[in-house]
Amino acid sequence: MRNATRLLGFAALVAASVSCGDVVRQGSSPVYLVIDLLQGVRGGPNAGTASGTLISDVITNVTSPAPCAPATPCPTIFGDSGTAVLRAPLKDLGATAALAPTSNNEVTINRIRVEYTRADGRNTQGVDVPYAFDGAVTGTITANGTLTLGFELVRNVAKQESPLAQLRTSSNFITSIAKVTFYGVDRVGNAISVTGQISIEFGNFGDF
Repeated sequence: MRNATRLLGFAALVAASVSCGDVVRQGSSPVYLVIDLLQGVRGGPNAGTASGTLISDVITNVTSPAPCAPATPCPTIFGDSGTAVLRAPLKDLGATAALAPTSNNEVTINRIRVEYTRADGRNTQGVDVPYAFDGAVTGTITANGTLTLGFELVRNVAKQESPLAQLRTSSNFITSIAKVTFYGVDRVGNAISVTGQISIEFGNFGDF
């Protein structure tokens, strides 16, 4: 009985170890996705440069073209973009010499999912944060290469819905974190994904 108990305990330990290993080596692809850079770009005529924190303006006063003018600006909603730099290194680096990836290790990204959360734990979609959404994107990471991919980070429609719509006439701001997951497939059909995060400040900011 004592030996049987020991065997059961050992089996449980092995199962736990395998489970942890599965998390680390998730998926059957011989490569894994890495996000080298994840940034946001403010929408509108004064978009500026990409940044690690997105300042998302819920309403922008456009002064051109006519009939929009400095004296009679047109309140306009712009979505915000994101940009990411991805690569797909090999999981197996080789026992004695570094292995070289082949065309079979190329990964095509075909979908993203964007979800929003808040640090204070108030995360009800459509009440505290914008609704999560899925989007289509396409780009291929070549063997030993990188991919710079643009995508929609904040949709126009999100700024027409609660809770962002209320910020148009308010001095309040919403600080959130966008969790962006990239999904793809390697050349032999193995599914692969990776998730990154970026901070977003929502509010009615001054136009410049």
